[in-house]
Amino acid sequence: MKSKNIIILIVILAAALTATLFVINKTKTNDPHAGHDDHPANVEGDEAPGHDEHEEGDEDPDHADHDHEEAIALTAQQIKDIGIKLETAQKGSIETFVNLPGEVAVNSDRMAHIVPRVPGVVLEVKKKLGDPVKAGEVMAVIQSRELADAKGAYLAAIERLDLAKSIFQREEKLREKKISSEQEYLDAKKVFAEARIEKRSAEQKLRALGFSEDYLTSLPSESEKLLTRFEITAPFAGTILEKHVTLGEVVSNETGVFIVADLSTVWVDLQIYQKYLMSVRKGQKVLINAGNSIVDAEGTISYVGSFVAAKSRTALARIVMDNKDGRFRPGIFVTAKVATETTAAAVVVAKGAIQTIEAKKCVFVKDAHGFETRFVTTGKSDAEKIEIISGLKQGEKYVSKGAFDLKAKIVTSTLGSHAGHGH
Repeated sequence: MKSKNIIILIVILAAALTATLFVINKTKTNDPHAGHDDHPANVEGDEAPGHDEHEEGDEDPDHADHDHEEAIALTAQQIKDIGIKLETAQKGSIETFVNLPGEVAVNSDRMAHIVPRVPGVVLEVKKKLGDPVKAGEVMAVIQSRELADAKGAYLAAIERLDLAKSIFQREEKLREKKISSEQEYLDAKKVFAEARIEKRSAEQKLRALGFSEDYLTSLPSESEKLLTRFEITAPFAGTILEKHVTLGEVVSNETGVFIVADLSTVWVDLQIYQKYLMSVRKGQKVLINAGNSIVDAEGTISYVGSFVAAKSRTALARIVMDNKDGRFRPGIFVTAKVATETTAAAVVVAKGAIQTIEAKKCVFVKDAHGFETRFVTTGKSDAEKIEIISGLKQGEKYVSKGAFDLKAKIVTSTLGSHAGHGH
């Protein structure tokens, strides 16, 4: 019995010892200063040991010169290699455009449908489709009986006039000597007058066929073989667009044998939709784009139609375009940008200067630290310029060319800098 009581007492003491050790261990774990040396309480204004407090106005050494952390300095050679071009931000104007469809057409004021002035048989064809011609150059030759009759009538009229003139002069002298009667004198005068009228009429017929004064003067000495020869000549310098004549063909004075056009200028006919009728006016500047690697060209509206077509419900606007280089061929379709409004802007930059970083628009500005990224707010734009509402001031130098390549260099440099700072 006594032994049993001793065992129970030992168990109770062991349990009590275990509980005491558990409480002591838990207390040490929860004590924030457990395992550390005690420190004296800080006096107000004293610094915590192991930490240097920055004085007011000092910069964080890890972020020194924060205002220019994205600026990048480049050498003159690097600037040249990238192809950077600087311009000064300044005030300007932004033009608002509307796009209109159109088609290039032959300038009808410089196009001629060539018709023989006399009927005949084609003896020669000197030009073919697409050939260039000079003013007065012979394109074809025909043999014409009617032409021979007209020339013969003119030559006969010259002979009759000369004869009538001689008779009249003789009768005039005889009348002065009172050898010839008054009636004979008057008859000779009448025949002389009729011969002059006949000669003038024959001459005008040949002039209507295109013969010059010099040709008419030399006609009496011309070979008889050439009396039937009629040359079809170009009225002005141009290109043969159509040819409807062959060797040996019989043609009339109503047969169209050639179409010649001067393509150094062409018409660009635009279709104006009803909603733009009040915006498009004569004298407005137009930028013509024909695509297919054809360089854009500028023109001016010279005519605006006064009515709207019933089927298309559009009005006509026409531009006379210089085409000496032959880039605009009649028949091709174009798109015309018509400047309908001009807006003044306090600051404008070249459109190619605008880049995007982290979904924000920016330009690159040259300052004493190098090239700096400047985020901007943009406004209206046209084909070449864009308005800057905020972020850039007049007089600042910005990158107008080479901005894309500079952006890549700045972004790469910034990423490397951040990596070096452990950001």
